[in-house]
Order: sequence, then C-alpha cells, then structure tokens
Amino acid sequence: MVTIETFRTLALAFSEVTEEPHFEKTSFRIKKKIFATIDEKNNRGIFKLNEIDQSVFCASSEMIFYPIPNKWGKQGWTFVDLAKVPVEMFQDALLLSYNTVAFGKK
Repeated sequence: MVTIETFRTLALAFSEVTEEPHFEKTSFRIKKKIFATIDEKNNRGIFKLNEIDQSVFCASSEMIFYPIPNKWGKQGWTFVDLAKVPVEMFQDALLLSYNTVAFGKK
C-alpha cells in the first residue's frame, strides 16, 4: 500500500520535479510535462508509461495497474490503485514514468 504522502515524497525526490495542481488532482512535472498525478478522491495514481511498460504492468497486476479507458490510456496513461500496490512495484512504475517523460523513453 502507498499513502498519498509516500507518493508525494517519492515523486518529489526526482531531479527537477515540481508539484502543481491539475484540475482536481495534484500533478508532478518534469520540464513542465506531467509524468504522474494523484487522484486523492479515488485513492489512485496515474502514470505516463510507454506502451511496453504499460502492457507489462497491466498484464502482471491487472487489479493494481490498468490503462485509463479512453484515448489517454492508449497513449500510455495508466491508473494504479494505491491501496493495493506494493511500495517496490510503485517505485518501479514511478521511475519508469519519470524517465518516459524526462528522457522521452519509448
């Protein structure tokens, strides 16, 4: 399980990350581009993953990770259930999300 505070601490630990509002959510950005958001109301995170990473996380833990069910999901945006995700798995996905946006990993 990952708390909102743990999510925030881990996301802000990356170089050059800023925390900014994004509609009713909190976003984490690198170079003004969002790589993750917190949806506190639904206790879930949202990550930007590349197609391969998204398919791996969703296939291995479909009750924890799942694509957003619209065009955003097809672009790699992926929900993560914070109540179910192990911290280590969360950290791995967060790092991949950061790298995907910061370095254009495809």
